[in-house]
Amino acid sequence: MRPLSVLLLLAAAVPAAAQDTSDAARYRACLDLARTDAAQAIERATEWRGNGGGIPARHCLGMAYGMKGDFAAATAELTAAARAAEVAHDPHAADLWGQAGNAALLDAKPAVALPAFTSGIAVAGTEPVRLAALLTDRARAAVETNRTTEARADLTRATGLDPSAVDGWLLLATLDRRLADLPAAERAILEAARREPADPDIALEAGNIAAAQGRLDLARASWNKVVAGAPGSDAAAAAAKALALNPG
Repeated sequence: MRPLSVLLLLAAAVPAAAQDTSDAARYRACLDLARTDAAQAIERATEWRGNGGGIPARHCLGMAYGMKGDFAAATAELTAAARAAEVAHDPHAADLWGQAGNAALLDAKPAVALPAFTSGIAVAGTEPVRLAALLTDRARAAVETNRTTEARADLTRATGLDPSAVDGWLLLATLDRRLADLPAAERAILEAARREPADPDIALEAGNIAAAQGRLDLARASWNKVVAGAPGSDAAAAAAKALALNPG
C-alpha cells in the first residue's frame, strides 16, 4: 500500500476558535514555527495552552509533537483538540479527528486510530471529499487490525463519494488482491492508473495484481517501469525484489 500521507504536516484550516485576528496570527506563527523548530514550538504552544489558548494552542502543540516525531504525544493533543472542537461545534472538528487518527497510525496504534476516524466521520457532514478521505484513512486502520470486511466497505463507499481520490482506488486494489478477488483488484487498479498513470505505487500494485493472475510478462513490465521511473523509492525497492523473485 501507498505510504501514509502525513497529514500532521499539512494544517491549513484555522479552527473557528482562532478566527479572531490576533489569535489567527498567533496560530499561523505557531504552525510555521512547528515546521522549522518543533522543540521551540512545543514550548510556546504549551505556554499558550496554559494561558487559555484552547483549540488552536492544542492543535499547534499536536502538530509540533508530530513534527518532532513524538506521535503518542501528538495523538493525545490532537484528540483533545478534536473533542473540544466537537463540543464547540467547530466546523473543523472532523479534520482534527482525522489528524488525531493519522497521528495514531504513525505511532503504530491502529486500534487507537479507528475510533478517532469514526468520530471524524460522525461529524464530517455530507461534503464528499472530506468524508471520503476519512473513510479511506479508517480503512487503513481497519486493514492493520485485520478488519478487512469493514475496510472494504469503507473503501467502496469512499471511491463512490470521491472517484478522483487515487489513494482509495489503490488501497481497494491492494485489499482485493489480498482477498483473492483479482477481477475486482484489476478494476480498481485500472481506475487508479487512469487518474495517475505515472504513479510508481500504482504501477507496483498493477504488477502485483498481474503476477497474481499469472500474467508474469505484464507484471515484469510494470515492475521494470517502477524501477526505471522511481529510482531510490520504496516502490522501486519492492519492484526490484519482485523482479528478482520472478526472473524473465
